[in-house]
Amino acid sequence: MNKRLCCTLLLVFTVVFIAFSQKNIGSQAWTFKDYSLEETLEKISALGLKKIEMFPKQRFSRVDSTLTSYKMPKSQLVKLKALLKKYKVKVVSYGVISLKKEKDWIHLFEFAKDMKIKTIITEPAQDQIATIDKLCKQYKIYASIHNHAKPKRHWWNPANVKQGLIGRSKYLGVCADVGHWKRSNLDVTASLKLLKGKITELHIKDVNKPSSKGKPVPLGTGIINWENVFNELNRQKFKGNYIIEHTAKKSVLIKELQHNIAFLKTYIK
Repeated sequence: MNKRLCCTLLLVFTVVFIAFSQKNIGSQAWTFKDYSLEETLEKISALGLKKIEMFPKQRFSRVDSTLTSYKMPKSQLVKLKALLKKYKVKVVSYGVISLKKEKDWIHLFEFAKDMKIKTIITEPAQDQIATIDKLCKQYKIYASIHNHAKPKRHWWNPANVKQGLIGRSKYLGVCADVGHWKRSNLDVTASLKLLKGKITELHIKDVNKPSSKGKPVPLGTGIINWENVFNELNRQKFKGNYIIEHTAKKSVLIKELQHNIAFLKTYIK
């Protein structure tokens, strides 16, 4: 094999590897909560990301203060689809959202169906689980239980999440927020092991303290043992989305997100 061919094959392999390692990386729109959705799409597209998790209370654009609610009118949905097409970004999930009335859950699932959103991210009251699971099966849309740090909601403890999923359909899973697990002073790797087979998405953040006062920091500079985390994810053959949820001052946000993306690429197989 001549030298030129070897170099060509190496270049092709490198491009394919980078594309593969980045394809499951996305951003939570909350990362850009100080910007509109339109500005968010501009920025994540410039970062090379193609996936987003929308949240319900973001301004639509620089000139449109309509919120990105699942209740937006059909005319706004048309604008939303056009905006996503413009920036070549796909909405893979929507949340975190918690509702109380079945009619509102139905409205949410109809929105997800229209937008072809695969997963709803929720932190619901325990008495809503049966309703959610019923609608998941009806619409064939996944719902994943998210965790904030203790003591917020019942789901901060992965043992409670595991218990809540017993007897439920394949459409009901887990959105594991590893940063909030650490803020609850939990062992992240042990938590992942406990929920093996149920995790559909990860909210990726690092923190500087194992308490509710822990602040987001760039990946690898906090207290999470990422080598152990990714060894466990690879052992589980996790193929879901890695959704970056990071907050920082505007002056350093993009730089830190570039760091986070590069960090993830070194681990994702």
